[in-house]
Amino acid sequence: MKIFAVLAFALSLAACGGSSAGNTQAAPVATVAAPAGQDWTQTVGKTEQGYVLGNPDAPIKLVEYGARLCPACKAFATEGYEPLINNYVKTGKVSFEFRDFLIHGPGELGLATLARCVDKSFFFPILEQTYANQDAMNEKLMAITPAQQQTLARGTPVETVTGWTQAIGGIDFMKQRGLPEAKARTCLADQKTMDEIAAVTQKAGGDGTVSGTPTLIVNGQKVDGISWGDVEKALKRAGA
Repeated sequence: MKIFAVLAFALSLAACGGSSAGNTQAAPVATVAAPAGQDWTQTVGKTEQGYVLGNPDAPIKLVEYGARLCPACKAFATEGYEPLINNYVKTGKVSFEFRDFLIHGPGELGLATLARCVDKSFFFPILEQTYANQDAMNEKLMAITPAQQQTLARGTPVETVTGWTQAIGGIDFMKQRGLPEAKARTCLADQKTMDEIAAVTQKAGGDGTVSGTPTLIVNGQKVDGISWGDVEKALKRAGA
């Protein structure tokens, strides 16, 4: 897969902000107990396109296509992740799957790749902490000069992704969370993982599923809006 062609496609297609959805009210669903000694909020699984938190067989499935450097995605995470996880995922009624959708170039691909370089149990904490540090990363992104961009673009795909990720502070961010720099750089050289992440963007952008981030989907239907209030209404309509 040509990673940079996918990134260029996503940049031309998407922006921060997205939405649409039905209003049919479903019957209430019952709470689902977690296995003995476990907590659904600590249950994380890898899917074909992302990572899912909570009961993998939950009757209500929330999917977010999000971009780690997208301010609208940060706003949703800041407002919504805590009530979503504590009030809905914890009940076993709702699962939450996050899928990276790349709209901010190679640095964002690097951040998504590094998030897969740690144990899956850390995926969602790293995601939340990335949003908490997003402003600083975006400031560094905006400070990269045209000359620096040209230098970064002359490298191989791996060199380019690594260079952009380092420039926005992504490698230091992960080092501060216990990931050795050598391992981080090895992960950023993992072409297979980068191709898998880029493929999600290519598919969801190409088939019209995503036209902006965050795009939020409840049981296959796009949510009409991008705020936590919009999502909570959709979850309740689905029976949560």
